[in-house]
Amino acid sequence: MHPDFIRLRSLEGDLKLSQKKSSYGVTVSTQELVFHKPHVNYHIKLADIVSIVPFEGQTERLIAHKNKREDHAEYISATPDTQQYRLYVRAAMLHNRSGLKALGTMQFVFPLHQRMMELIARYSGLKRFAE
Repeated sequence: MHPDFIRLRSLEGDLKLSQKKSSYGVTVSTQELVFHKPHVNYHIKLADIVSIVPFEGQTERLIAHKNKREDHAEYISATPDTQQYRLYVRAAMLHNRSGLKALGTMQFVFPLHQRMMELIARYSGLKRFAE
């Protein structure tokens, strides 16, 4: 686990699952999803998740942060055998060493374990659409 992760101080809802890798982590509760990176946590209320879709693109850099008119994107690289997903959210809360900052619409691309996906679907009310 990366030594520069910020300690998670509060979590809305009941903790269901937390997973930390060397460069990122994901925590799921009954009300929110927290994406952990060194020096920053992103708190996302499950009710604010608009969609989750598989992501097939390649992320060349470990982290890319884009800002276009209040839209943000956050990417994390993964091993080739890990399925990555793109999450589109209405709002997120950034928690870094300087404090808290409310963010508008954002996209996140990072790997999610199948168990995490099941919990997010169960508590967020998202439905799966197949083609």
